[in-house]
Amino acid sequence: MAAPRHASFAPHVAPDTRLLILGSLPGARSLAERQYYAHPTNQFWRLLGEVIDRPLANMPYDDRLAALRDAKIGLWDVIRTAERQSSSDSDIREVEVQDLATLVATLPDLRMIAFNGGKAATIGRRQLLRPGSIALVDLPSSSAAHTVGFSAKLERWTALRTAL
Repeated sequence: MAAPRHASFAPHVAPDTRLLILGSLPGARSLAERQYYAHPTNQFWRLLGEVIDRPLANMPYDDRLAALRDAKIGLWDVIRTAERQSSSDSDIREVEVQDLATLVATLPDLRMIAFNGGKAATIGRRQLLRPGSIALVDLPSSSAAHTVGFSAKLERWTALRTAL
């Protein structure tokens, strides 16, 4: 039996975005709620909240997105559509990638692209072979399934501050 095909969300960016964080493909909970990083065990909002010194995890979703816009942070995924049986990146098959280069070309202030997890980095870096002056940063996944502790993840995520 074929795995269901899932599609990612539209990019959440503004023309003055300085930092673009790219995930792989939204998980089942995020797709159901139509929100980036909606699963309560995902540490994305806690990690990024520490980076920009805002309590993102405690805010309503629309306020989180507004806070990211104010901080000049954009969100998107490297995968446009893919087949996946579960929410695990290891289950992703038959990938259709996003057109990252076209999006990046519309962001003149972009200083850094950060990949949230190994799958996002592997796929995204292939599309951005020559990013020019834009820094590319691989982050440990914010997923709770990635068993590195929060403080170890945060240590790596705080490097994002250099783009803001």
